[in-house]
Amino acid sequence: MSDAHSTPQDRPAWPAVWNGLRRTCPNCTDGPLFKAYLTAVDACPTCGTEYHAKHRADDGPAYVVILVVAHVLGLLFHLLFEPLGRDPMTLIAVLIPVSVGLCLWMLPRVKGAFIGLQWAKRMHGFGGD
Repeated sequence: MSDAHSTPQDRPAWPAVWNGLRRTCPNCTDGPLFKAYLTAVDACPTCGTEYHAKHRADDGPAYVVILVVAHVLGLLFHLLFEPLGRDPMTLIAVLIPVSVGLCLWMLPRVKGAFIGLQWAKRMHGFGGD
């Protein structure tokens, strides 16, 4: 029994999001999604899917990264407070590099997931295929 809203051209969302997390094209899974740290390629070199001026990730990835990193840092603060001797400068020296590193690592992956979801749901110009 098929869903009334499904069509043969449906794009599964979870594989597209997963490919975005891997920073690969959500369509062919082979081509790179970014040409620089956060700059999406104009088109996939493998399958030709266009990304330039179509995706609208905007501030969404940054909000998700801040939410996740803040929770991780809160947990680390509670876990490391006693072992590091309650010294605020030691906590700062440990937690700031962890937070910056985690943010820099997560941001392109989360942006890729946003682009993959938009591609799968045919949002912002991805529906013309």
